[in-house]
Amino acid sequence: MSASLEPAALPEHGFNRFVAALSLRGVLLAMVLASLAAVLLNPIFVTPFPVLLGRMLVIALLLLLVFTAAGFWSVGWLPRWLVQVLAVVLTAPLATYLVYLPAVQGQVFEVLRHEGRLSGFVLITGTVLVVAPLLALGALYRERDAQARSQALGFALERSQLEKQALDARLKLLQAQIEPHFLFNTLANVQVLVESGSPQASAVLKSLIAYLRAAMPRLADEHATLGDELALVRAYLDLMTMRMPDRLQYEIDVPDDLRGLRFPGMALLTLVENAIRHGIDPAEQGGRIEVRARRDGDGTLTLSVADTGAGLREGAPPGTGLANLRERLAMFYGAAARLEMAENAPRGVLVSMHCPGATST
Repeated sequence: MSASLEPAALPEHGFNRFVAALSLRGVLLAMVLASLAAVLLNPIFVTPFPVLLGRMLVIALLLLLVFTAAGFWSVGWLPRWLVQVLAVVLTAPLATYLVYLPAVQGQVFEVLRHEGRLSGFVLITGTVLVVAPLLALGALYRERDAQARSQALGFALERSQLEKQALDARLKLLQAQIEPHFLFNTLANVQVLVESGSPQASAVLKSLIAYLRAAMPRLADEHATLGDELALVRAYLDLMTMRMPDRLQYEIDVPDDLRGLRFPGMALLTLVENAIRHGIDPAEQGGRIEVRARRDGDGTLTLSVADTGAGLREGAPPGTGLANLRERLAMFYGAAARLEMAENAPRGVLVSMHCPGATST
């Protein structure tokens, strides 16, 4: 098997990348370690300490340059980290030899002929060969650890994005289940008027057409506000009032400064429709519906729909509309969102939505 030494894929400005890889932290670490090595070797050297320190600093910086440069090269059958370590080991004797050349005026073989210089050469080279590979491996370990953390963060970000997409898809599915439910119930009310020959049937049908023309573009609006929802609620209650003018009264009390808050479409409308269907319609005398909203001290948006209708029926199974609404609120506002139902004194039902973290569009 033949091995080829090829440069790793570099960007157009490879030199800039090489310079960027020479971090200030790495340079400072190399200089500190070179200084410590000089201090440790100084007692056994006759060379003045400043000269010894200068040699160790030059060697450390040369090895750092080689180590960094080797990171941009790869051998087909060797991992890149091993190439970097081998480059440091092979460069250590050469770097030590180069720092001795000025002392012998560039005479290449003079270093090996002088016993004192040869001993110094061996000591420095041995120290470098022991310390440098260990430091190189430590640097590579830290680099791999940083890459692993970066990869883990990337995976976490990708997973978060996928979870958000899944939640958005689930939210749209729940909304698609609610929209036909509302429309079919409203059309059923119109059908009752037509079959009973009520003179109000035509007026109610016209109002329904006008309502749907205004409401349909908003049903799937991701940027819907509480003000948009209140407009739908009022239009729906107007329709129901036309259907049973003597049996239904309503009041909407919502401060203007809350109407710009983001709000899931048809969430409040679901509660109002339930109040009509299960509270007002079954009650012989009809009743009154009150829609209110406030913002608590912790920023939670609280909306309530109270009716004075038939009240809670013991043992009645929960409707799919409320079950879907609970899930939609959790997806829109988080797990802290709540939907609570209680008796409304002296009669009827009070349903409250608690929406934490409601923000403006």
